[in-house]
Amino acid sequence: MVFYFSGTGNTRWVAEAIAKATGERLIPIANEPDGGRSYTLAEGERIGFCFPIHGWQPPAIVRKFIGGMSLNSCGGHYCYAVCTCGDNAGKAMDLLDSTLAQKGLKTDSVFSVIMPNTYVCLPFMDTDKPAAAHAKLQNATMQANEAIAAITQRKRGMNKVVTGPLPRLLTYVIGAAFNRRMVTDKPFSVDTGTCIKCGKCATACPTGNIAWSAGNTPQWSHTGKCTCCMACYHHCPQHAIRYGRCTASKGQYFFGKAQNKETHT
Repeated sequence: MVFYFSGTGNTRWVAEAIAKATGERLIPIANEPDGGRSYTLAEGERIGFCFPIHGWQPPAIVRKFIGGMSLNSCGGHYCYAVCTCGDNAGKAMDLLDSTLAQKGLKTDSVFSVIMPNTYVCLPFMDTDKPAAAHAKLQNATMQANEAIAAITQRKRGMNKVVTGPLPRLLTYVIGAAFNRRMVTDKPFSVDTGTCIKCGKCATACPTGNIAWSAGNTPQWSHTGKCTCCMACYHHCPQHAIRYGRCTASKGQYFFGKAQNKETHT
């Protein structure tokens, strides 16, 4: 099984490639019931978790899902994790293993795939320039293929994660504060003069956190479902979605757009 969560499509691309190479089931975490459900593994089936890095940690939706899921006959099955990140992952895989330990699991190998930046909600953060995004996408293919080769061969003891400088500080101090305070849909708003009321933001939202109907502007639920993946912002064709005052002049990116347009913006 390949369990994955994806906002702007980077992780979905990796997860789909793994599922195709292994011939195993692809399960989007955001579509599963809250807290997960019971899953029965086939003989020899691998257990994979793919997710983006949010503030140098696994997204809360992933950890909540693992905490609530039940795996039948999982003893001895090869377990791996692949994260996508703009630059580095800190100690996110250690946090993942601490969550998996609740289910009697531990990753046998872990990998990171560096992809174009998508987080734009802080003054000093923006999408990558076209040349940098293009280079990352080219390198990402090689990194993903390396991970897929190891996963298909069930290689153990591999740690191909770019942790970055001071990884414990990034994950357990800065990342903890970030995920506690910054993961919220309250700052989202819409420029009503620019919005064409197309509903693409609601369609792009992986958690169904945005209400929209024809002829109306989108409304965020404010119920705690938002992961701040920024899919709504990046998919808006009019750049009409704002997150506070930080995003008005920032770039946009999602995986399909980068693949279809040479600008990779």
